[in-house]
Amino acid sequence: MQREELKKIWKSEEKKAHITGWDFSYINGRYEEEDLPWNYEEIVRNFLNADMNVLDYDTGGGEFLLSLGHPFNKTSATEGYQPNVELCMKTLLPLGINFKACSDPSCIPFKDETFNLIINRHGNFNAKEIYRLLKNGGIFITEQVGCDNDRNLVEMVLPNTEKPFPDLRLSIQKKILEKAGFHIIEGNEAYRPIKFYDVGAFIWFAHIIEWEFPGFSVDKCFEALLEMQKKIDETGEIEGTIHRYLIVAKK
Repeated sequence: MQREELKKIWKSEEKKAHITGWDFSYINGRYEEEDLPWNYEEIVRNFLNADMNVLDYDTGGGEFLLSLGHPFNKTSATEGYQPNVELCMKTLLPLGINFKACSDPSCIPFKDETFNLIINRHGNFNAKEIYRLLKNGGIFITEQVGCDNDRNLVEMVLPNTEKPFPDLRLSIQKKILEKAGFHIIEGNEAYRPIKFYDVGAFIWFAHIIEWEFPGFSVDKCFEALLEMQKKIDETGEIEGTIHRYLIVAKK
């Protein structure tokens, strides 16, 4: 395929790079991530019971929260990304879930010691504020994207780009939580492959994860994308590395 034909296809993918909630279904079958050594849902359910007051901080579109089937009158959620705020207002509030818009992790609009369990997946948080919101004996469970996430992919298209969140690694975050008063029950960290089977899927992905790929565009990175295409032609895939860590902490 000629350069200009590829550019036309790739710019089409660029225009489609929008999501609601946290839905990557558009590139299903065109990429995959290797499973993590833990199951976030199972861990949450191990600590969850029907009597608990639960907060999902930075809930995204509320998809995971709803999958738990927790009593709505004991369920609260926050979200700060405006398109997801609007989605949550349409989907969560009518169910009786106490949803509140919140974009400041150091100022969450709930009273002290409101919750038995706070969960947070891939959202920024403030350890002192989480501690304030939990009842004594309350549990905080968070799965986070680490600072090394997708770095080899970033280097392919935007070499020498600085890490956006260099402190996001297990060893540092455990200390921050302990300093806030938490006891760490569990801590895990993992690096796993992520594979893309066509360049268009990568382009869509890089635009969605814009904080990892700042300034990325087909025009700016076209030569690097052509090198990616050569790699796919030769091996059938482009491989990067995801970085995740999980912490369970008790007040």
